[in-house]
Amino acid sequence: MTAQGSKAAADAHGDEVPGQLDATGRIFPDLFVPPLTEGPKRATVIAMCNQKGGVGKTTTTINLGAALTELGRSVLLVDFDPQGSASLGLGVHPHTLDHSVYDLLMSREYSFDDVVINNRMPGLDLLPANIDLSAAEVQLVSEVAREQSLRRVIDPVRDRYDFILIDCAPSLGLLTINALTASDEVLIPMEAEYFALRGVALLTDTVSMVTERINPNLRLLGVLVTMFDARTLHSRQVLARLLEVFGDDVFHTVIRRTIRFPETTVAGEPITTYASKSPGAAAYRSLAREVLVRCARQ
Repeated sequence: MTAQGSKAAADAHGDEVPGQLDATGRIFPDLFVPPLTEGPKRATVIAMCNQKGGVGKTTTTINLGAALTELGRSVLLVDFDPQGSASLGLGVHPHTLDHSVYDLLMSREYSFDDVVINNRMPGLDLLPANIDLSAAEVQLVSEVAREQSLRRVIDPVRDRYDFILIDCAPSLGLLTINALTASDEVLIPMEAEYFALRGVALLTDTVSMVTERINPNLRLLGVLVTMFDARTLHSRQVLARLLEVFGDDVFHTVIRRTIRFPETTVAGEPITTYASKSPGAAAYRSLAREVLVRCARQ
């Protein structure tokens, strides 16, 4: 590959170049984006799930969603964390909301269109959340088919979107079970850090339980390594261990540490617009391509 060709590939895929070794030690693949299909939509629902906080779930939800819209896909982000981080990351302050996803879960009075916030950016809609959602964890316990509550909200609008991304709370409680029950795929953002690695077994057990008992169609889309620093032996060792356990389920795309991600939260926009030419933006564009390729294979 020529130097110019390598630069163009790096711009599209982040730090990785197709046909060369990537950060995981594997050959980075050519990621040919599947063409848009005509006809009725049927959204692929992906839960961003990890019971440990601070591993990049919200960052991944927002930036993957934004990168998918750049590839012509329509996306709904579901903020399913009472902290409202995904809402805040898109410039929506949770304490100013008149309605949130909580109202759709717990009341028949409101419709999806009463709550959804359209077009935070072209092709990207948001179901916002705030602290009210924390009450749902308790209130849903007495509901019939309580694990199906989010699915009842999402299923009627799946024909509006190509992807629905759910930003899960950092727990394995009833809200997360709802998200997994409503989803086709689960994506596990995984910080390249030892303590994050320890909790993955518990998470995969929960996913297996949901698959066996509630949602037999749930699949593991992949494990995404985040906050990776190739300069440290610790990061490299954690990545190596993940590859031993999950093999090809680990995404080729790796999200490296950068100060840009905290800045985007303050700005209230994805990194793809805040710092469009940054390595972080390129990495999430690469992830979007990899997600499309993996979903096309399912």
